[in-house]
Amino acid sequence: MIDEARGQAVIRPAEPADVPVLHRFIVELAEAEDFPGEVTAAPRDVAQALFGDRPVAEAVVATVDAEPVGFALYYPTYSTILGRPGIHLEDLYVRPEWRGAGLGRALLAHLAELAVRRGGARLEWWVLRTNDPALRFYRRLGARTLDEIEVLRLDGDALRGLAGGGPIG
Repeated sequence: MIDEARGQAVIRPAEPADVPVLHRFIVELAEAEDFPGEVTAAPRDVAQALFGDRPVAEAVVATVDAEPVGFALYYPTYSTILGRPGIHLEDLYVRPEWRGAGLGRALLAHLAELAVRRGGARLEWWVLRTNDPALRFYRRLGARTLDEIEVLRLDGDALRGLAGGGPIG
């Protein structure tokens, strides 16, 4: 995956000590996707999500010679149609200087192996329509676009309104 001159890559589970670098990677990813300044999650939020009393997500870190250079953050899903679990990939990020070295593929392969090991039927994620390099990369791996699905979101006032039983729209 990595040539001898660049070192050996390792994919390992994230640890609490990784939270600052994970948060930095989340900010870098948002900037790379043209969402600068939109990350409202603080490092403590990342720590709580991954390592709190009731973790809601997991992460793995890609390192080269023990230096973090990428990560994947994911959480479990369940398909009622298939009757089996799966994994939703929330974030995949490799630092720009390490792209093309096989780390993105290694991170996805790690998650695919994890999904299979857990009895999962699929690995899913969302991609910005404008992210052509990522779309090409994922399609080369065999991923397909689900044209029959629309991603919907309820947030802000609409979320609070529905939760409180108040008027919607």
